Amino acid sequence: MTTIIAAGPRLEEITPANLDAAVGIQVRPDQEFAVTPVVKSLAEAYVHPGTAWPRLIVDEDRPVGFVMAFFDIDWNLDGTVIRSGLWRLNIAADQQGRGYGRFAVESVAAEIRRRGGKELYVTWHEGESGPAEFYLGLGFRPNGELSEGETVGVLELS
Repeated sequence: MTTIIAAGPRLEEITPANLDAAVGIQVRPDQEFAVTPVVKSLAEAYVHPGTAWPRLIVDEDRPVGFVMAFFDIDWNLDGTVIRSGLWRLNIAADQQGRGYGRFAVESVAAEIRRRGGKELYVTWHEGESGPAEFYLGLGFRPNGELSEGETVGVLELS
């Protein structure tokens, strides 16, 4: 019997076996102002276990990025606005431009849809090397809000 493994990127849960690979994901130096290191994201996931959804992005046997979603957070901390979205996205410097970021966003969108959500939120730092162009190109639209100084964007998941 032959086992066929689907080609292309996939998401893996963070485990002791891939922790070092996840922590080793490094973006380009000019992008460091706009992203949080994976190790801090994993610490946040640890203290927000019901909300955070951290995953290693792997293509074949190569770790190529890290994504972390959030589900059903109390956006305003008063129970009035509940949102789900993309919390972190780190694509390894030497793997950028190959579709892994798009794959990660599409994977988060699919998980939000699976959970009954209709919108995907993200925040980004503005700046020359920031991710605004990437998110806008995927269809995110700024909603006029700022969160901790970052632009808030939303993607309708109809």
